Amino acid sequence: MAEQVVPSRMNLALYKAKIVSAKKGHELLKKKCDALKTKFRIVMVALLENKKFMGDEAQEALLLIAKAQYAAGEFHQNVKDAVKRATIRLEISSENIAGVMLPEVNIREVDDSDSSMSQIGLARGGQSIQRCRDKFKDLLILLVKIASYQTSFVSLDQVIKVTNRRVNALEYVVIPRFIATMNYIDMELDEMSKEDFFRLKKVLDNKRKIIEKQNQETAKRQLEVEDMNWQERESYDMLAEEQPDEDVFF
Repeated sequence: MAEQVVPSRMNLALYKAKIVSAKKGHELLKKKCDALKTKFRIVMVALLENKKFMGDEAQEALLLIAKAQYAAGEFHQNVKDAVKRATIRLEISSENIAGVMLPEVNIREVDDSDSSMSQIGLARGGQSIQRCRDKFKDLLILLVKIASYQTSFVSLDQVIKVTNRRVNALEYVVIPRFIATMNYIDMELDEMSKEDFFRLKKVLDNKRKIIEKQNQETAKRQLEVEDMNWQERESYDMLAEEQPDEDVFF
């Protein structure tokens, strides 16, 4: 549906510029959507693979903790007392994908000099506890990666939906409306030019008729004047022929 605007050359140039800008924006948004979809597929594949791998890792980690408890007995409280501060820290960074900032969670390991974890299981089961600790550490790293992929997955899904709506709005609503308005203005200007041409032609025809009429009247008056002059000359000649010449006496 065309917008109701005043048909003028300025509005025609304005809507032509709007169409060019809208097509350029549509092209850029299309490229952005393609880049986001490519990243979305990469994140989705990595997320599915890590989630499949997580089940096996969690099962193996729970099996190792059961073995460690069997070998060393209950050691949960000893671990709580031995750990003074966290040795695994999370660092959050961001990745720019076509103007969209995706959060990335990275793991940084720090040393705990006050920890007495190495003294747990000295009597028995120390090797089982160490294997259990390493396995849960790997599981934690895997869970952090899954959380990072899941966050990126959700963010990309929302941004792609919004970008697709914008692309469709430009392609099926905004650009056709601008084109229809431009065609309306062009049609109205064409009609106005035709009306002006017809009006000018009509004025010229009227002027031509007036001039022809004036020329006819002028020619008629000239004929009348010539006719009157001819009649006067003829009557003068007739009078001259009727008057006899007087005799001349010498």
